[in-house]
Amino acid sequence: MRSGVGLLLLLGIHLAYARTHSLKYFYTAVSGDINFPELTTVGLIDDGQFIYFDSSIMKPIPKTEWIKQNEGPHYWEEETNILINKHMVLKNNIKVAKERFNQSTGVHTYQQMYGCEWDDETGATNGFLQEGYDGEDFLNLDLKDLRWISPVQQGLITTQKWNNDKALLEKDKQYFNTECIEWLKKYVQYGKSSLEKTVSPQVSLLQKDHSSSVTCHATGFYPSGVTITWMNNGQEHHEDVEVGELLPNVDGTFQKTCTLRVTPDEWKKNKFSCVVEHKGIIKEENEIRTNNGNSLPIGIIVGVVAAVVLLIVMAGIGYKIYQKKKGFKPVNGSDDGSNSSAHAEQHA
Repeated sequence: MRSGVGLLLLLGIHLAYARTHSLKYFYTAVSGDINFPELTTVGLIDDGQFIYFDSSIMKPIPKTEWIKQNEGPHYWEEETNILINKHMVLKNNIKVAKERFNQSTGVHTYQQMYGCEWDDETGATNGFLQEGYDGEDFLNLDLKDLRWISPVQQGLITTQKWNNDKALLEKDKQYFNTECIEWLKKYVQYGKSSLEKTVSPQVSLLQKDHSSSVTCHATGFYPSGVTITWMNNGQEHHEDVEVGELLPNVDGTFQKTCTLRVTPDEWKKNKFSCVVEHKGIIKEENEIRTNNGNSLPIGIIVGVVAAVVLLIVMAGIGYKIYQKKKGFKPVNGSDDGSNSSAHAEQHA
């Protein structure tokens, strides 16, 4: 999911590694009467998509040139086998989850998110694996204490079973501490020319009309790490502030908003400004650009469309996978971790 607002590419670009790199996989399985693939999969490097799969096409699709150029037929055959197997296991997981929650009808989703992070300056690493069912947290692997936990009663059967399987826990630990990091470093090296770029954000203050909230919109930046702060008379202002989600633009850059609910009188009597910090560069904006009618700047339109498509792919029927992960069991891929970056998990 690339392309986008051409003008964004004219922003200043210089070479500098992002300090923290991440590899994340998102799986969403759907059951019920809905016109949507039974399984969709998205793989992200540094929050940018590099691989896609769904059960309608039944094969993984490379989304970057660097993965196309560096992995051959064996890699894609392995990924295909793993994902087809995962489709069947997740299908079964939804069936069992419905029994756990005493559900017989309706549309239901099973979600999984896992991956790892690596700080290329300190060498620090981190892994994570979370499960979701119908948009709620259900299972989480605590790698520090090496145990599964669940916030709901329906998950206790699974956590007890898996916490008693010491071999599986050690396998999970080994994957997230070693194999996942190795694949992450390999992918970062593959995509070095694009992943090491830095693109500064374009910052605008937007207001639909004189009495509306004021939105600080930062767009076109890469990598994804950005901080947006509202200032009032030189001091940080946190009241009536709503920070938006990080959203992808279709050219591989990102955008984010931070909205301030403020009356016209308050705006007039105070000196509000928005400060955006990205990769050590700070930009401040205090002049509102008022939109006429219902129009929005093209950057927001393009970015939101891209974000909606990506969120649908990752989360299915409106659930955002970063926040909604309640499932009941991780699934078992057919790989042993040696030929693929996918996580090998036990069957339900």
